[in-house]
Amino acid sequence: MPTKNGQGAARNRGIIMGKYEVKQTEKGFRFNLKAANGQVIGVSQIYASEKSCLKGIESVTRVAPDAVIEDQTVEGYTVEKNPKFEIYVDKGGQFRYRLKAKNGEIILSGEAYKAKAGLLNGVASIKKNAESPVVKVEA
Repeated sequence: MPTKNGQGAARNRGIIMGKYEVKQTEKGFRFNLKAANGQVIGVSQIYASEKSCLKGIESVTRVAPDAVIEDQTVEGYTVEKNPKFEIYVDKGGQFRYRLKAKNGEIILSGEAYKAKAGLLNGVASIKKNAESPVVKVEA
């Protein structure tokens, strides 16, 4: 489990992982999940408090590794039970995902991808980096 001091379970096993960056904004707190190469692979909603933001990270850590993929780009797709990654095509024709918690709340979303293969690689990276440590970033 990630902690404020940056020592997460994955770090303790000697695995080079990404990190969650928690930032305060004008409207509250948010986090980015970054891969080991520094690329942002997921962003959160805005939370009213740092405590609720950290709970959002805990939720991603808990559900992302085992979340199923619901591919809404396929005609007649099967509706999966939460938690899940919903894959869809946005209004601009780009592939996107959203990670939903067990309660159906969106807890993470990501950038647009031109190709579905790129999006699937992004989802795999989130699953791999879900147990990354937490780092607080000053605004």
